Amino acid sequence: MKRQATIERNTKETQIKATVDLDGSGAYDIKTGIGFLDHMLEQLARHSLIDITLSAKGDLHIDHHHTTEDAGIVLGQAIAKAMGEKLGITRYADVHLPMDETLTRVAIDVSGRPYLVWKVEFTRPKLGEMDTELFREWFQAFAQNAGITLHIETLHGENNHHIAETCYKGLARALRTALTLDPRQAGRVPSTKGSL
Repeated sequence: MKRQATIERNTKETQIKATVDLDGSGAYDIKTGIGFLDHMLEQLARHSLIDITLSAKGDLHIDHHHTTEDAGIVLGQAIAKAMGEKLGITRYADVHLPMDETLTRVAIDVSGRPYLVWKVEFTRPKLGEMDTELFREWFQAFAQNAGITLHIETLHGENNHHIAETCYKGLARALRTALTLDPRQAGRVPSTKGSL
């Protein structure tokens, strides 16, 4: 069974299309018009081994909010669709992701119950042209639309670039584990309820 999906979302603010392959090699082709967000989503693809193609056209003449949030929505929906019934997945994962002086903890439950706990602080208002307050918006949109419980906490960190990057790389590594098919599950849903 191929775990692939494409989602397209068009509004008056953004036009976004994303395709994912959960069993890929980490290949990516990402164009949001926001350089730093492209860099973070490339890291997400590379370190999760999820192939991601995402193109976005948004109202960047206003600000980056709509494009950032809607990119999270569409990518989350694509991953949720690609998971299907979640048969045989590992479901839970956590990682401590270091990057020089920064250490971020990410824990995930592919539960169908979306929730975000975000304990990340930035000391600069922007990274490149991107407002640092928009990182939480992206993760919130992604978690809600992927249907995952997601906890992210930066335990140590000074460099704002490192802080943002460890959040995305930590999510990537957690997704890589949580979405891996566990042969011991024998194609079952990893829940006593029988569905997620």
